[in-house]
Amino acid sequence: MTSEQTANMPRKPAQVPDPNPAATVPPPPDDPDARAARLTARIDRLPMTWVQGRILTQGGLSTTLDGLDLGIMSFLLPLITTAFALTGSEQGMIASATLAGALVGDLSLALLGNRVGRKPLLLWSLVLYSGCTLLSAAAPDYGFLLALRFLAGVGVGINVNIVIPYLAEFAPRAKRATYVGSLAGFFGLGYVLAALIGTFVVARVDHGWRWGLVLVGLPVILALWWRRNLPESPRYLLLKGRDDEAEAVVTRLEESVRARTGTPLPAPEPPGTAARDEDLGAAAQFTGLWRGPYLRQTIVVWSMFFVASFAYYGFLTFLPSMLLDRGMSITDSFGYALLVEVAQVLGYYPAAWLADRTDRKWSIVTCLAASTLCAFLVSQAETDLSVLVLSLLLGFFLNGLYAPLYTYLPEVYPTQLRSMAAATSDAFSRIGGIVAPMLIGTMYATLRFTGVFSLICAVLAAGCVLTLTLSTATKGRSLETLSGSAS
Repeated sequence: MTSEQTANMPRKPAQVPDPNPAATVPPPPDDPDARAARLTARIDRLPMTWVQGRILTQGGLSTTLDGLDLGIMSFLLPLITTAFALTGSEQGMIASATLAGALVGDLSLALLGNRVGRKPLLLWSLVLYSGCTLLSAAAPDYGFLLALRFLAGVGVGINVNIVIPYLAEFAPRAKRATYVGSLAGFFGLGYVLAALIGTFVVARVDHGWRWGLVLVGLPVILALWWRRNLPESPRYLLLKGRDDEAEAVVTRLEESVRARTGTPLPAPEPPGTAARDEDLGAAAQFTGLWRGPYLRQTIVVWSMFFVASFAYYGFLTFLPSMLLDRGMSITDSFGYALLVEVAQVLGYYPAAWLADRTDRKWSIVTCLAASTLCAFLVSQAETDLSVLVLSLLLGFFLNGLYAPLYTYLPEVYPTQLRSMAAATSDAFSRIGGIVAPMLIGTMYATLRFTGVFSLICAVLAAGCVLTLTLSTATKGRSLETLSGSAS
């Protein structure tokens, strides 16, 4: 066949690819649940470094302010009473205003926790607290001061509770108790600062109560500057369907940890198969606390926070008065108060260490049992030295109790319920803190010293039994695995 004939032959039409061949179908998009599981597994496997430590320090400021605000009032109230010629009921209102505001803050967090986000609440609640505290230093009268103390309490209630789920959602799994439980140490640090400010500023300068409030309110500067670069919680972003943002946060976290350690990161464990959490409204979140496996955990968590608060405020609020009533002058010493506060700060370390090496459950039981024993021994003490030693030990174990409690709470709830659980548990805790002084103050004339301590011992012992029977083991498990099997 000649080339001319070949050229004149009809050409075979070019093959057009099948628009829908099975072999060329693109792979399906990544399953959202699988992607979320991989992201959380990447967080859990990270080694602990200053990268997470910086987040902890910035977040821990929340509980420091709570302790500072509660502790400073005993130094401020006598001077405020003189400055504004307050009646007894007005003194009580000023002393209780922040606690009342904190309860409102708890309710506000319950409504806003999953709507606004962890980071904005951490920032703006601190701005509210610090701003109102600074303004209250210039209060011209009782009414103005009362209103500002209440609003400052709202800020405290939001701030100190949103930090619990926030830190838990960043914590490496192997060190979660040490990480989240250190909030108890930050809280005790606030009391130490209150004792220092009260002794060396409030009691020694003109208008000392005003200068004290200025020093307490200064963290507004930190709120506007230091916390501005805090990342949002990846788990919260996943809850809201903002997967790309969550991926970016986790990637930046990994890069920072890798740069800090100078070594390759360990491989993530195979992710679980738990479904993505559903974004719920506030009413559904609250009812969710009382359904299925979470019913038992809510009973445990609420009871434990009530018991801890009842014993803490019932004992430490009335101990100086009860000891003076027995003729002991030890509580007149600034050194006594400061030593008790320092013991509280130190208490978190062994409790958190124990929680990471045994389990949160056994750390809670150990602290409750030791507190019960110390409270009983204080009731039998007859010398200043024995009271001092036992008071230090009681403060040590009572504050140490909060380390495993702060860790246990976010572990047994899913992301969608975590902020609601923190808010409602704190509200119940503050009720315990209000009820204990009222009950003990009313019953002291009848029960006297030994009877009051017997009551506190009974409450602590009941908490110990409840923890043993209803709590669950949580050590070494991911948040997603725990919240999916909280029974």
